[in-house]
Amino acid sequence: MAKCVKIGNRLVGDGRSCFIIAEIGINHNGSIDLAKKMIDIAVTTGCDAVKFQKRTIDVVYTKEELAKERKSVFGNTNGDLKRGLEFGEKEYKAIDKYCKEKNIIWFASCWDEGAVDFIDKFNPPCYKIASASLTDDELLKHTRTKGKPIILSTGMSTMEQIRHAVSVLGEKDLIILHCTSTYPSDAHETNLKVIETLKKEFNCPIGYSGHERGVTPSILAVAVGACAVERHITVDRTNWGSDQAASLETAGLYHMVRDIRAVPALLGDGIKVVYDSELPIIEKLRRK
Repeated sequence: MAKCVKIGNRLVGDGRSCFIIAEIGINHNGSIDLAKKMIDIAVTTGCDAVKFQKRTIDVVYTKEELAKERKSVFGNTNGDLKRGLEFGEKEYKAIDKYCKEKNIIWFASCWDEGAVDFIDKFNPPCYKIASASLTDDELLKHTRTKGKPIILSTGMSTMEQIRHAVSVLGEKDLIILHCTSTYPSDAHETNLKVIETLKKEFNCPIGYSGHERGVTPSILAVAVGACAVERHITVDRTNWGSDQAASLETAGLYHMVRDIRAVPALLGDGIKVVYDSELPIIEKLRRK
């Protein structure tokens, strides 16, 4: 059995209650008020943590990419949009304060070394490595210097690339999430049996980061062994933004959390017994 990893006051691993992460990401659309509403959704539905994304815009994107035409509420270029969506110190201080008030863990996926250093000022309980960053050795090494647990997503990655990333990070205080990086993902791309493959190969907790429509794959992921689940959330899937369509609104998130929490009881212990509640049915239905 893989060792547990401690995230804040939670132990994440086999035999523990599933660690459920509500990925706010950039679905706040640059509004701290909207971010707080999504934190509230995560709290009321029973999630364990919320996650944001942090980038140093001029490092992550090229000048050519930022200069591309892209109309939004922030301006006419892709750079206007990216900068408009990026929270700074004022916003993250508000997030840190609000999450402490609501007693929920928060952390972020950091897309560059400067972003790691920025988030480190808030003493997060862990860091997330996004699927897009799995092959960035320098970012992996820099994140590891902070001495915190790391959650690694594995979308758009081969097994060899995952093995290399794990060799860079080490298995200590590492959680690996099976992931497919399409938004939203189709059923034939979900491939939940990869969770079993990862569990056999790596001596660390294995979870699932989903981008599918609905909640069934996330629940099935727990049934096949995922000890952590991450899903994007939103207040309204019709809002503008690239991640909204693959996100869960309040009702969907509530049902997912409820059903994930029920998985251990539904699976049981594998020992076939006759339950006391069945005895009256035996008397009623059995002839011999």
